[in-house]
This record gives sequence, structure tokens and C-alpha cells, in this order.
Amino acid sequence: MMNLLLAIQQDVVNVSEQMPLLTDGAEPVASLNLLDLALKGGWIMIPLLILSILSVYIFIERFLVIKRAGKEDSDFMNKIKDYILEGKIDSAIKLCQFTNTPSSRMIEKGISRLGRPMNDVLVAIENVGNLEIAKMEKGFPLLATVAAGAPMIGFLGTVSGMIQAFFDMANAGNNADISLLSGGIYEALVTTVAGLIVGIITLFAYNYLVASVDGVVHKMEARTMEFMDLLNSPTK
Repeated sequence: MMNLLLAIQQDVVNVSEQMPLLTDGAEPVASLNLLDLALKGGWIMIPLLILSILSVYIFIERFLVIKRAGKEDSDFMNKIKDYILEGKIDSAIKLCQFTNTPSSRMIEKGISRLGRPMNDVLVAIENVGNLEIAKMEKGFPLLATVAAGAPMIGFLGTVSGMIQAFFDMANAGNNADISLLSGGIYEALVTTVAGLIVGIITLFAYNYLVASVDGVVHKMEARTMEFMDLLNSPTK
């Protein structure tokens, strides 16, 4: 019995002495590097990169334009009302030109049509408003196209990568193993992930810009109503 216990103790000591050697010799755990992973996506990552840069540029440029369009003086309409009631039409037009916002340009067009039928004045204001909205929405179709097209481009890269992976495995013949197929598949899926990232971010950016334009349009409509009420109000 004593000999058996001594033998077990000796085996435990031997195993404990060998464990550091096994640990030191173990292969390091593989990790994913984003840059290396992106490079594995192949040539399809180039158009996705171009689309992402283009989307960022359009978003920032449109964001600044819409933000400037939404700024206005809270006393703007009060000053316009005072000028019109006092007969200072030139001063009212100069104020509109100085303010230089979509709303002020609409009001300027309405002032320039004073003396004509009210319907003509309203139509002139609405025409300018439509042009201003079109200016703010410049680039929106391209953003919408990127949001819808980037995932499709990524999926195209995945399909072509899968075809290449199966082709390589077929050519390997008897030397083919699961690692060859799995490596090709995960590299092919990189393009789908990249396409989805570009598409989702662009979609959120597009919807944000659309909501911002709607806010400016509401302000333009409110100023138009104020101006038309001013023209329809009885003079004292």
C-alpha cells in the first residue's frame, strides 16, 4: 500500500513538472485584426470604402447646409410686418436678403409680388419653397442608393468568395480538408459584414437628414402662413 501511494505521488510530481513545458509550447490563441480582416475581403472592399467615404462627405456637407437653413431670427417676421405696414418695402427686401435663409427668400419673393392677386403671391412663394427644398435634398438620392446598394455589393463579394473557396477545395483533391473551406468562407463573409455596416450607417444618416429637412419645411410653411395672414389682415 505504501509503495502504491509513493508511486502515485511520484506520478503527480512528474505531471506537475511537465505542465509548464506544455504551456510554454502551446500555440497562441488566434485573434482577429480588423485591418487584416478587411484586407482579406479582396477587391470588393475598394468600392465599399469609396461608397463609405462618399456617404460621410455628403452627410457632413448636407448637415451643415440644413443646419444653416434652419437658423432664423425670432423677430424676423415682426420686422417684416413693421416694414410692410410702414410702407418700407425696400427695407423689407434688404432684411430678407441679409437674413439669407430659405424662409427669407420665400418672403422676399412674396414681397416682390405685392399688388398682385393673393393667389399669384402664394404661388410665387410656393415655387421658391419647392426650389429651396430641392436644394436642401441635393445628394439624398445618392445616400439612399448607397444605403440599399452597399449590402448587395457586400453580398456579391461573399458569393464570389464562396465560389473561389469551393473551387480551391475541389482542386485540392484528396489533400482537401475542412480548414481550407472554413478559411475561405470566413474571408468571404467579410464583405457582407462590411456592406451591412456601410448600408446601416448610411440609412440612419439618410433618415436623420430627411427628418431635419422636414423640420425646416415646417418652419417655411409657418413663415408663409404668417406672411399671407399679414397681407390679408385689415389695415388700420
